[in-house]
Amino acid sequence: MAKLTAKSVENIKPSATRREIPDAGCRGLYLVVQPSGRKSWAVRYRYGGAPKKLTLDRAPTLAAARKAATDALHELAQGRDPAALKFEAKASAEQAAADRNADTVDNLAAQFIEKHAKRKTRENTWRQAVHVFDDIVLPVWRGRIIHDIKRRDVIELIEGIAVDRPIMANRAHAHLSKFFNWLMERDAIEASPVAGTKPPSAESARDRVLSDPDEIRQLWLACDAIGGRTGAAVKLALLTGQRIGEVVGMRRSEITGDVWALPPERTKNKQRHEVPLSAQALSIIESMPVIAGAEDYVFTSSGTRRLGHMGHAKAALDVHMQPKTPWVIHDLRRTCASGMAKLGVRLPTIEKVLNHTGGSFRGIVGIYQRHDFAAEKRHALQAWADHIDALVRGEPAKVVKLRR
Repeated sequence: MAKLTAKSVENIKPSATRREIPDAGCRGLYLVVQPSGRKSWAVRYRYGGAPKKLTLDRAPTLAAARKAATDALHELAQGRDPAALKFEAKASAEQAAADRNADTVDNLAAQFIEKHAKRKTRENTWRQAVHVFDDIVLPVWRGRIIHDIKRRDVIELIEGIAVDRPIMANRAHAHLSKFFNWLMERDAIEASPVAGTKPPSAESARDRVLSDPDEIRQLWLACDAIGGRTGAAVKLALLTGQRIGEVVGMRRSEITGDVWALPPERTKNKQRHEVPLSAQALSIIESMPVIAGAEDYVFTSSGTRRLGHMGHAKAALDVHMQPKTPWVIHDLRRTCASGMAKLGVRLPTIEKVLNHTGGSFRGIVGIYQRHDFAAEKRHALQAWADHIDALVRGEPAKVVKLRR
């Protein structure tokens, strides 16, 4: 048995079979040479009367291998099995890594989305939560331990967003607040780092409506220009007065005849909501290709997947409309309500169309008033659709006396 040197280790060539070459310079140390030429180190010893082998994972050089072998034999002299110690250390390291991964922001955020947001919030809300975490929070906090996130981290993140996206900064603040409160409820953290912080941007109730007839006509023609499912979805939002998230999430299974019934889980107030569809609205729906699949969405982006964020569609519409005053998609809901009022539709009917539970139906009225306003809603929405038709054709606007 020869004493190995760094040079001799380098010059040893592989053979057809695996070989173990002992090192006379260190008791129990062997150089293992595989037929592939790969070289590694092992220590052979006896423990409890049985032969044992310890593979040295981190010994790239002869000197490092001898040091590791000496340390292992020292443990053996103390009555401890080096291979068992290595196994225990590896198990502890794996458990520590698992524990660390369990407490990372990205792992807990994924749980929050699946166990809370998707189960207890509207589709639009949880989709926005996914956007906030995937595109804003995790690029900054990915891999960080949740217990290491401090109030200063939250402030810096939110203030960074607020520089050019003030309203989104408010939304991110809200989602983070819910996230950390959820973790507190599950006893994952003791206190929320969002507590004591405030949304960075002031918000005021919007009062923007598209002007009648100019902007409404411009919007309709812009929808024709961009075409496709997005243009059709925006038209339907204007015709029905429903939230854009409810419109793009429309399923054919929700439509019976000329009534679109939104289930409670798809409405803001968690109440079933029936929307009579005008002839124009039905025509748009029927023009959409029928996509086979369990989801049966009317408006899809690719395959069976429903339309997503409408930001690109809004930008395309602006290119064609060239609006003098900025507007957002949600303004279509207010435009529909204002337009129906201008046509003589009574406020209670408008509130029923919009699925509002406040206003005329607040308090005791909402408890005892059970008229569904189906006929009134149908007449109102058809009159509104006919009015839009007239605007698009360039005919003068006129007030239609509705049956009340």
